[in-house]
Parts: sequence; structure tokens; C-alpha cells
Amino acid sequence: MSSQNDDISSNVLRQMKAGGFDFTRIHPIEFYAVFPDEAGARRAAGQFRGESINAQVRELDDGVWHLELSKVMYATYCGIGAFEEAFEAVISPLGGELEGWGVKQERPIA
Repeated sequence: MSSQNDDISSNVLRQMKAGGFDFTRIHPIEFYAVFPDEAGARRAAGQFRGESINAQVRELDDGVWHLELSKVMYATYCGIGAFEEAFEAVISPLGGELEGWGVKQERPIA
């Protein structure tokens, strides 16, 4: 993971902690990439079969192809960083570019 991604991930995780995110549970973490063509996006998605709970490929309005890959895991700095590195190693040779990650946070019921 690049230094810039390290800083971004650290900041996001701090904000999640401040917002009351439950780090004791596993969550589907979404990782995002864009590709110049559909074939590259689909080949990348296929590399993670059995490891992800969901892989979605769709064309965006500007003609690039978006891959969203969800992986069930703990939201830890090391775990997210390690998966981002593995994800980038697969997508880069296929023309893909890492776009980041995210997780949905449940709001407590008041």
C-alpha cells in the first residue's frame, strides 16, 4: 500500500472509531477499482472467487469499467492494507487502478 493510501486508511479508520464503529465484528469491506475495458474488470473479479462474498462489474457513464469486490473481514489497518496490496497486484497487470475501500456502518437504534 502506498504512503498516501496508508494515510487515507488511517484517517478513515479513526473516523470510524470516533463514529462508534464495531471493530469486534466482521464486516463486508468493499474494495474498488476501475478498468479501461470490461474484460480486464471481469478477469480481475474472477481471481477472487471463493475469497469474496460479492464481485460486481459495471460500466460507468464515462466509459470506464468499475469493479466492486466485497470481502468479509475484520476492519483492521493491517488486514485492509494486506488485501489492498493483493488486490492491486491482480488489477494492475490488467490495466486496473485501485480506487480505495469502504464499509457500511450501521447506525445505532435510538
